[in-house]
Amino acid sequence: MFNDDTIMATTASRRHIDLMLKVARAYYLDDKTQSEIAKEIGYSRPTVSRLLKESREMGIVHITIGHALERMRSLEEGLKRRYGLRHARVAEVRPGEDPALIVPRYAASLFTETCAPNSLVTVSNGSAVAATVREVPVRDWPKSNVAQMLGTLSPNNPMTDSPDICRMLAQRIGGTFTILPAPMILSSPELAHAMRKEPQIATALALGGGADVAIVGVGAVTTERSGHIFDAYIDQRKAAELHRQGVVGHICGHHIDAEGRHVTTDLCERTISIDIDRLHRIPLVIGVAWGPVKTPAIHACLVGRLISALVTDQSTAEALLAWDGSETRDTP
Repeated sequence: MFNDDTIMATTASRRHIDLMLKVARAYYLDDKTQSEIAKEIGYSRPTVSRLLKESREMGIVHITIGHALERMRSLEEGLKRRYGLRHARVAEVRPGEDPALIVPRYAASLFTETCAPNSLVTVSNGSAVAATVREVPVRDWPKSNVAQMLGTLSPNNPMTDSPDICRMLAQRIGGTFTILPAPMILSSPELAHAMRKEPQIATALALGGGADVAIVGVGAVTTERSGHIFDAYIDQRKAAELHRQGVVGHICGHHIDAEGRHVTTDLCERTISIDIDRLHRIPLVIGVAWGPVKTPAIHACLVGRLISALVTDQSTAEALLAWDGSETRDTP
């Protein structure tokens, strides 16, 4: 073994290093056996073995064993430990890839792996939930039922709506569905109160609140907007006001603060949706969300125990694990 001062100085040491490099390349890069290498260089096989061992000890050869899955699993376990989640699924999204095309696949896999064939399932609305449902593999679960958990969007909203998502999931898993025939937000609290008493609506809300599994999205509230589902009801001025009041996001039509607590707004009494407290009673609530804008809202849902499973991408998972309470909300 050569010390650091002489390893590159003498001709003998350089020749020895050249020999180690030749042996190491032949063994690790060219996939030759030690016996083949020994024959080529005119040394014994034990000498080749010693040279390989020495090359590792000197740092000439670095052996790395790993896979992206290992990193993803580490993030998943970290999320489960920190936030008390039942499940976490972190999608590897490479540079240039769109998380919207990848994360929902992971969410669909988690759903089918954890959902029993006779489950009562409920779904919210939003692009992440719709994309997840489209990725759910076809099943033959005739005893399953999918219930709509909140009313329909404004007719002008281009997003895939709750009844369509509900119907689509039921078709994919081979079950039945129960829709909620009412707008998400009505014109007055009185009308909403009366609507909730209608038998079909009351039944759908009861089913949604008593589900075995829920698939929900998470919306962000910024100074610009309160999420796409509220585009017809909350303008930029109102969104900025909510932001100043400490609202960071919304889930299932309910606005929440940084601790995941329900923030009462003037829309609450007019909204047709399952009660936010019901989320705590659903055994498995799968939240599907990602991205830096949504991270504060996702964190709020986690600390507020509004979701019990999270599907996201690795950058969002890393941000959630690094969260120390000093993060500022989006201020464009």
